[in-house]
Amino acid sequence: MNLLWLSPSPLPLLARNVRECSRRGELRPPARPGRPRICWPCCLRLSCTMSLRGAAASDELVFYVNGKKIVEKNADPERMLLSYLRKRLRLTGTKYGCGAGGCGSCTVMISTYEPALKKIRHYSANACLLPICSLYGAAVTTVEGVGNTKTRVHPVQERLAKCHGSQCGFCTPGMVMSIYTLLRNHPEPTSEQMIAALAGNLCRCTGYRPIVDACKTFCEESVCCQKKANGKCCLGQEDDLFDMEEKVSTRLFSTDEFQPLDPTQELIFPPKLMRMAENQPKRTLFFHGERMVWISPVSLDELLDLKAAHPKAPLVVGNTSLGPEMKFRGVFHPVVIAPARIPDLTVVKYTDDGLTLGAACSLALVKDTLTNVISELPEEKTKIFCALVQQLRTLGGEQLRNVASLGGNIMSRKSTSDLNPVLAASNCMLNVASRGRKRQIPLSDIFADGDNTIAPEEILVSVHIPHSRKGEYVSAFRQAPRRENSLSIINAGMRVLFEEDTDIIKELSIFFGGAASTTICAKQTCRTLTGRHWNEEILDEACRLILKDIALLGLASGEKADYKKTLMVSFFYRFFLEVLQLLKTTDPCLYPGIPMECMSVLQDFTTKMPQSIQIYQDIDASQSPQDPIGRPIMHQSGIKHATGEAVYVDDLPSVDGELFLGVVTSSRAHAKIVSIDTSEALKVPGVFDIITAQDVPATNEFYYSSDPEIVLARNKVICVGQIVCAVAADSDVHAKQAAAKVKIKYEGLEPVILTIEEAIKHNSFFEPKRKLEHGNVDQAFGAVDNIIEGEMHIGGQEHFYMETQSVLAVPRGEDKEMDLYVSTQHPATIQEMVAASLGVPANRIMCHVRRVGGAFGGKLLKAGLLASLTAVAANKTSRAVRLILSRGEDMLITGGRHPFIGKYKVGFMNDGRIRALDAKYYINGGCTPDESVVVAEVSLLKMDNAYKIPNLRCWAYACKTNLPSNTAFRGFGFPQSALVTETWITAVADKTGLSPEKVREINMYKEEEQTHFKQKLDPQNLIRCWNECLEKSAYYRRKTAVSEFNKQNYWKKKGIAIVPLKFPFGLGTRHLSQAAALVHIYTDGSVLLTHGGIEMGQGIHTKMIQVASRELKIPMSCIHFCETSTTTVPNACASVGSAGTDVNGMAVKDACQTLLKRLQPIINKNPKGTWNDWIKEAFEQSVSLSATGYFRGYNESMDWEKGEGHPFTYFIYGAACSEVEIDCLTGDHKNLRTDIVMDIGCSINPAVDIGQIEGAFVQGIGLYTMEELKYSPEGVLCTWGPNQYKIPAVCDIPEQFSVSLLSPSQNPHAIYASKGIGEAGLFLGCSVFFALRDAITSVRNERGLKKPFALNSPLTAEQIRASCADDFTEMVTNIESASCAALAMCVNGK
Repeated sequence: MNLLWLSPSPLPLLARNVRECSRRGELRPPARPGRPRICWPCCLRLSCTMSLRGAAASDELVFYVNGKKIVEKNADPERMLLSYLRKRLRLTGTKYGCGAGGCGSCTVMISTYEPALKKIRHYSANACLLPICSLYGAAVTTVEGVGNTKTRVHPVQERLAKCHGSQCGFCTPGMVMSIYTLLRNHPEPTSEQMIAALAGNLCRCTGYRPIVDACKTFCEESVCCQKKANGKCCLGQEDDLFDMEEKVSTRLFSTDEFQPLDPTQELIFPPKLMRMAENQPKRTLFFHGERMVWISPVSLDELLDLKAAHPKAPLVVGNTSLGPEMKFRGVFHPVVIAPARIPDLTVVKYTDDGLTLGAACSLALVKDTLTNVISELPEEKTKIFCALVQQLRTLGGEQLRNVASLGGNIMSRKSTSDLNPVLAASNCMLNVASRGRKRQIPLSDIFADGDNTIAPEEILVSVHIPHSRKGEYVSAFRQAPRRENSLSIINAGMRVLFEEDTDIIKELSIFFGGAASTTICAKQTCRTLTGRHWNEEILDEACRLILKDIALLGLASGEKADYKKTLMVSFFYRFFLEVLQLLKTTDPCLYPGIPMECMSVLQDFTTKMPQSIQIYQDIDASQSPQDPIGRPIMHQSGIKHATGEAVYVDDLPSVDGELFLGVVTSSRAHAKIVSIDTSEALKVPGVFDIITAQDVPATNEFYYSSDPEIVLARNKVICVGQIVCAVAADSDVHAKQAAAKVKIKYEGLEPVILTIEEAIKHNSFFEPKRKLEHGNVDQAFGAVDNIIEGEMHIGGQEHFYMETQSVLAVPRGEDKEMDLYVSTQHPATIQEMVAASLGVPANRIMCHVRRVGGAFGGKLLKAGLLASLTAVAANKTSRAVRLILSRGEDMLITGGRHPFIGKYKVGFMNDGRIRALDAKYYINGGCTPDESVVVAEVSLLKMDNAYKIPNLRCWAYACKTNLPSNTAFRGFGFPQSALVTETWITAVADKTGLSPEKVREINMYKEEEQTHFKQKLDPQNLIRCWNECLEKSAYYRRKTAVSEFNKQNYWKKKGIAIVPLKFPFGLGTRHLSQAAALVHIYTDGSVLLTHGGIEMGQGIHTKMIQVASRELKIPMSCIHFCETSTTTVPNACASVGSAGTDVNGMAVKDACQTLLKRLQPIINKNPKGTWNDWIKEAFEQSVSLSATGYFRGYNESMDWEKGEGHPFTYFIYGAACSEVEIDCLTGDHKNLRTDIVMDIGCSINPAVDIGQIEGAFVQGIGLYTMEELKYSPEGVLCTWGPNQYKIPAVCDIPEQFSVSLLSPSQNPHAIYASKGIGEAGLFLGCSVFFALRDAITSVRNERGLKKPFALNSPLTAEQIRASCADDFTEMVTNIESASCAALAMCVNGK
């Protein structure tokens, strides 16, 4: 027995241990007087307790990172790998995106060695959830270890960059690591494996298509359109997509340039770790942190003793459950036990009656094991296994499944567990143990009884999953906000066993998750139906019983209650159909099965490798090969994005003495601040100071309008999330710990206004209100055939840029100078606001921006307020200060797209001609004005979309509420007001009996006309885009096919819609579009380019280098861009409104032409000389080789008093056709195909421009169909991270995705006849919204529900299901009267 001798201690636990040992007779004589003898189990207890008090030393943590040995002598159990890599090892390629394992930005590869199997295992994991203490004996590979520009760029990195798979680049390292890990395990993966590998990674910029294209080049069966030698499209619609007379190209990259994948060149697993695993005896490891002890035992007996000593200590394997609880909910455990090294808990044992899996087995291992067993055993025995695998395919991303454990999933008892209902329904047994006791518990007992029968000191050792039996059928179901990597709204496991060779129910088990706090059992339903025949006669009763069971368990109200109930009975109905169909296979004569029109509902939607094509105008044959304009050039930072070498604000090296800022935000929506108690916060180790409004030297409130924008709340708070004060500490951990200890007392103020409706009630608006009127509206309404009125609600949208708001303020130490490194779209505003807050001239503040990890309008004014706060802290402390918002803080504080209500009254003729519109638009501006009034103005100016409305009257109101102020967002009001317009267009179609596309065509601008604000436009290209989209999408042919599909399928329906786009380009006034550039030529011929634009993913620096390359007639490789800075280009306008390339391109062109004009005499004298010759000669002749360029801006203006003006310079046109399929039982849908045609003038860089269109479109899909912001009645944001707020993932993009650029198309107003394209494509995402509406209309028509119906945005699965009203929805709302007669008819096929 191992003995640990400890000095005499007064600790109560020591005395207790001695007494226990004495009772057991396990005390031995002391080796020295005064030293008690303690048995090993008690010693462990004492060691753990004393270690918390610093009485014992930590073990050394040994692991490898990128082939280098790491020995950490003071490993802190609370430290995650992400923080360790970034802060300790300075490996900043691995990014912080959310901290919750939901975005994949922090993906790394973990490699471990299994000595017994002589096998190395590689798996991807989220570094943000991985405690470093779990890495003992492991090898970590980060993006830096895969490849870099100094040594060798790996093929994965190269192809992602050259296929244009990065835009802002922040998510790219995570993408690289997910793909790289897959290739280490499968050098030639299938397309299914590749798509699965990407499921855990989010991208907000690209729309995923170019990332998928890069992935396809590695797949064993390449399905990439770029591979086609003849340039024909793999979509199989060549005749529709191509006009043989057009000179077009479909190749955005050349596979010939790619280096081959060579598995022999990868990093090897460290031999020392192999020897350590094979030769070193396993021993229990202790790691002692500042507040926590981590214990990693190696035997089951040790674990049981530990658990007896510390019954409240959680067991941690993957940290996917405990980690978020500790990080986001403030849960703390002084002792944590990590049992992953215990063989008994990782067992995989095949038995005659089933399969036993250790509780510490990862979900990935469980999935692989079950998949292998399914392939080897008869189908009759594997039905439970199949149901589990079905759930495991979509349970989290691969990064989570690779570390999350089976036991953790079960023991957490979380309602959202997709496995527990299946395991419980399938009579799985839990093998549990405690010291001196082992027993088996049916998992069903735990949930059916509603009480956890596992004692705190008991350990789940393994789970036995039985074989299914003859006559037994098992199914699993789930519905989530997003199909993959999303927690379920409702999940279910159902099992039925029949009496031999009959359809009489012998056993029935029905379990649901998501309905209550844990998994629940429909006990009464199962008991009542046992002994009955499985036919339509039980259907109605079963559904009613399920609803009664649910009611008894307390699910009577709450969020999504009706939807959840509907899903439960819908899932049972589907199970009922599945079993009927399976019974048919046993005896077709006795069991007829189900009719064909119900068959499709038995198949779940799955994610397939998307197919795509991109068509753009080829360059003229006469263009110089060196001239890059019009060519698909790779993003200037693409390779650096993929290698992790691209530097963002938080990647900047720490400054000596640097402090970190933790913000304290208001917990009340509208209240007076009574007191702020910072005493407890100041006691936290490492706290340096606390910053309040009293510390702001000068401006704390910025009055850009009548209501101020506030840096720090002074006397009252006006929203939840308003910053009250901030803590400066020596680490981000200490800063956040201290911030949580600041106590603020409030006194409530009235009214608390949260919604638009409440703002209207209280007449709470920001001024001015805006109105546009055109024609004679009242007279027109008197002359129309029909009038319809309606109202549409559009939810807000979170920017969800991958890089959260980030600031580093560095005082220079003299003359009150300060450097600001900020993730912002507008450095000049940062400079102005910081200078005002500090009370210094702007020339003392230097703002630097290298690149921004996504912005979309969200890094303007809010970034200025945060920069001012950080600068104030730096000024007060005389230290460098870093502020990096967590994802939750960012979402809470910064606001997003404005929620919107559109109320309309439309007058029209029977032939579909719209004659009059009276509309009111309300936007929820939040607590301060920000950009809300301007957003309201733009929503008015752009509300017509593509339609000529002869008589209209529209009002726009910016509502003042007690939510965080909403701000600019891609599209800037247009996506909301234009959606309302398309909604009433569709309503007109419904009323007249015309098709929506016909009504759109009738009312579309057709000739040179004036808009409703009297600006001229030529809609020629609008009509061309519309017609080309109709043709390329084969719209009418597919519409017929959709109709035929819908006739043949009852529970699945397809929909198709085509929507036009007219997007005016302009910023409304000249001074907002001015730009400047600075170009230096050095004596070696190299060129340094600087301009005022910000690179945030839109490729502006790449395009500016292309412009300079053309103008100077030198290769792009000779030109370098360093950073955007207020020290080089002063007073630059914000990079907004798609205008960056337009205005900065003009400035760069101007500077280059100035330089070339100076060089021209030298070139004329030596026309055969080289560029370097000319530059050298110019220097020797004292010719200035530096020039500024300037663009005054577009002549734009708007007179709101007259309601007319010229606020825009030109128009961008487009059209999109989308086709979808919906599941009427769940509301789930799949995006089948989208075809987009866009007029963007002459593209400077087709790869960048098409990427912008696709990325915007997918962001639009999110806005209109997925992304839901939820607030509590107290104004608290409930959807504060990727686990609650779902943006589109790779599973959400269309299976077939085509983008065509209209050609030839000229724009005389912008640089090289191009057009600004960043924003316009987002609105086209509504084509999916209206395709869903088309599918829902088909359902409702079939079911006789022809009365008008309203759909709001986002059109989520819940709303789709409610709109597809049937007996189930009726039963939920009126359980006493509804029946399933119609459903029974469907079962019988009558």
